[in-house]
Amino acid sequence: MTTPLKEPMNPRPFPIPVVAEVLPIGPGSQIDDEDGTLDYLVMPQGMSTWSPPRLPEPEDLAGHDGAIRVLDAVLDAARAAVAGAVVEPVMLQGLNAADLALLNQVLGEGEVSAQVLPDPDLPDAPVAQIQESVYPGVWRVIGRDAAGQPFDQVEVGDVPQVLREAAWTDGLRPAPVELAAPPGVVNAPALRVELDEQRLRRAGLAADEPPHVVNLTLLPVTPEDIGWLDHHLGTGRVVILSRGYGNCRITNCLAAGTWRLVYYNSQDQVILNTVEIGRLPEVACAAPEDLHDSVERLADVLHWVRQS
Repeated sequence: MTTPLKEPMNPRPFPIPVVAEVLPIGPGSQIDDEDGTLDYLVMPQGMSTWSPPRLPEPEDLAGHDGAIRVLDAVLDAARAAVAGAVVEPVMLQGLNAADLALLNQVLGEGEVSAQVLPDPDLPDAPVAQIQESVYPGVWRVIGRDAAGQPFDQVEVGDVPQVLREAAWTDGLRPAPVELAAPPGVVNAPALRVELDEQRLRRAGLAADEPPHVVNLTLLPVTPEDIGWLDHHLGTGRVVILSRGYGNCRITNCLAAGTWRLVYYNSQDQVILNTVEIGRLPEVACAAPEDLHDSVERLADVLHWVRQS
């Protein structure tokens, strides 16, 4: 019998729908203002900035050698990752509830959350819930592997490997059933040809090739165009929510190496809607300089812990 997944550390809810939606964009989608004034979309009002987690009192650290040992291993892994090494996850199985609670408190929750969703057609496919810590590039990953075994680990890197693997697997699945263009579909077929050509072109390029971005917000597309295009791109199992300056929802497509990105302002209104072809979008990844900063901050936290 499959062991149920453990709950992640106070996971944030996904306030933005994870299912592709038809968005009213393009010419004719905006309401004219009869008094002649311009009605601009409200842009995000705040930007997330780094703040240290609330650390426990010194007396609360007594007897938590397991949690401190894990934090040491995470710091070692982060230092190795900064040096360019490929590092293994730090497994958390075996930690008692008190050590796990302390670890959750020290790691905190950062800007990026993600899920690898189950699929009824792929019952053995891994599933995962992911939360970036307050130290960019340090991720808490909880899930179930292809053998049905639960895992709970801290992973260090630009993005957890399970996200890349799930997107790659989705790209191998059969393409969605061809759908004839219904009335109202105008420019989506041409956009599909462009995306197909760019996907083939990038198949032989280096992994660090800049992505090809199609900005649907600026194009003359109808809601029917968006719906038809989304059908043929398909929707994969990877869902990522990046919070910073507003919110960005990222989903992978069944078309290999293709991603749908929708940006929202502080009122959850769509301000940008794009399709990207390339590696996992940068907005979801920790930059090398972020991971370098995380090493210094983790080292400071562990120094404080030992001093306590």
